[in-house]
Amino acid sequence: MNVDHRKLGRELDIFDSDPLIGAGLPLWLPAGAAARYEVESYLRELERRAGYQHVYSPVLGKRQMYELSGHWRNFADDMFPPMHLGDELVLRPSLCPHHALIFKARARSYRDLPLRIAEIGGMYRAERSGVLGGLSRVRSIWLNDAHTFCPVAQVGREVSAVLEQIGRAHAALGLKVSSYQLSLRGAGGKYAGADADWDQAERLLREALDAAQVPYAAVEGEAAFYGPKIDIQIADPAGRESTLSTIQIDFHQPARFDLAYTDASGAKARPVMVHRSLVGSMERLFATLLELHAGVFPVWYSPVQISVVPLGAQQRKAADDFAREAIEAGLRAQVDGEGTLGARVREAARRRIPYVAVIGPREEADAQVALRLRDGRQLPPMGYARAVALISAVAAARSHELLPLVVRP
Repeated sequence: MNVDHRKLGRELDIFDSDPLIGAGLPLWLPAGAAARYEVESYLRELERRAGYQHVYSPVLGKRQMYELSGHWRNFADDMFPPMHLGDELVLRPSLCPHHALIFKARARSYRDLPLRIAEIGGMYRAERSGVLGGLSRVRSIWLNDAHTFCPVAQVGREVSAVLEQIGRAHAALGLKVSSYQLSLRGAGGKYAGADADWDQAERLLREALDAAQVPYAAVEGEAAFYGPKIDIQIADPAGRESTLSTIQIDFHQPARFDLAYTDASGAKARPVMVHRSLVGSMERLFATLLELHAGVFPVWYSPVQISVVPLGAQQRKAADDFAREAIEAGLRAQVDGEGTLGARVREAARRRIPYVAVIGPREEADAQVALRLRDGRQLPPMGYARAVALISAVAAARSHELLPLVVRP
């Protein structure tokens, strides 16, 4: 089945665009924002548990900063022109220079390392109008990004840990890796840094891939200008591959920004910078998720998890009471009180809502709901608390099923 996320995203109210805003600048509508918020919250918690500290940094920076980082020399064609406001300010094309300066903002000791800094931050790419499309190619990008600063002896362990975190995030989101690519230097002068640093970075990435026992292809000419990287590919239903997750080793920017920490002997030492994204940008991620799942998201990040359907006007108060209980438990529930029962059930199916909670006169009298599942199954009436607990358990487990195993009919 070939699903176009652009059509489906608009049908499901995930995102839209408007010519008054401009091409490549998507609007996240309430349904899309709810799903994105849930995914972002999960990623932040996954990172927090792995020892990352979260930061916020501005989407602007001086041109001078990007000249220092090397982006202006190697990436200027993909950057928006400077804004002249006393200083020359540029919309950032990446977050790494800001994170390098966060590292530099305080004196660092070897005891502080590895220092892991994470952010879901905005950045901008001056993509040409002819290549823009939906969420997969945009000018406004929100990237799940992180940078670890550590001695070279810790790099291999950090890369291996990131590979494991990527696998965990992909499993929760329902993604399956199609291939691993080791992206290396090619011919030409766009690459910055010493050959010895590049060779060491490549060796460390190869060792991490070998330790993870995953097959990979080495491809020349696909490295970042500052270092080699692991690109993790996801295939869409048509078999086209795209990169969501990346891991990069960078000796160049720590040297350019003169980053240093005090080692165990009291001397100054240079950290290595490990760039890492678990799932890439929110835009490309949701373009991929929409097409892979055909809009049928797992319960935990479905925009609306429960459509509450009162059979008649007399059951509206009961429907509101149940929806309120579900919302207070952390679920996303909406009451749909207009139209025939069949029409409302069909509307919930069109919107890929996992559960329809029907309340008729008998359910109202007993403070119960009759759950209809997205896959067509129906459950016997149950009390509000049990229904909320059942759906909450599925959401909390980030399961790709609609029922916990213990209550499957």
